[in-house]
Amino acid sequence: MKRQTKLPRPTAWFDRPAEAVARDLIGVVLMVRGCGGIVTETEAYGPDDPASHSFRGEGARNAAMFGPPGRAYVYRSYGIHWCLNVVCARGHAVLLRALEPQYGLPVMAARRGTDVPRLLATGPGRLGQALGIGLPDNHAAFDHPDFGFFAGDLAEVLTGPRIGIARAADWPWRFGIKGSAFLSRPFRSP
Repeated sequence: MKRQTKLPRPTAWFDRPAEAVARDLIGVVLMVRGCGGIVTETEAYGPDDPASHSFRGEGARNAAMFGPPGRAYVYRSYGIHWCLNVVCARGHAVLLRALEPQYGLPVMAARRGTDVPRLLATGPGRLGQALGIGLPDNHAAFDHPDFGFFAGDLAEVLTGPRIGIARAADWPWRFGIKGSAFLSRPFRSP
């Protein structure tokens, strides 16, 4: 996998609806402080979406979702896991659900307590832990080699309903690489 070419400048490329960015992030390489891999699964959330943190408007916890595009929105899920999102258009964000580890595997394995590649970053909590994501990453720009996205290979993208949520779970805003062993859960057959 080559990662010399970065995606277009974040404020231009990310300033779109989350469902468009979520689809386009599939197959891209994410690097965070020497660790990373191929983005295999994402979910989109927007301001008119009852499952989105931006649905009720801007507050202290979700302020990053209303800030500049191409930045991180980090939150703690269930008081346990740090989840990493990419801010898109105002009130839109993409949850990074899974990646196929490619870089910094020993560091990710130590953080996760396992060296099984499939268990390192499949699921938003695992991904956050493997990459060492925490609250200091909230609002960070995805615009440099140690915290950024790089061009990857084109992949066949699956689309399906989101998972792990109670509201608007049937919206087809979950995207993943077809045939990947590095998904948090398989996609339902149509």
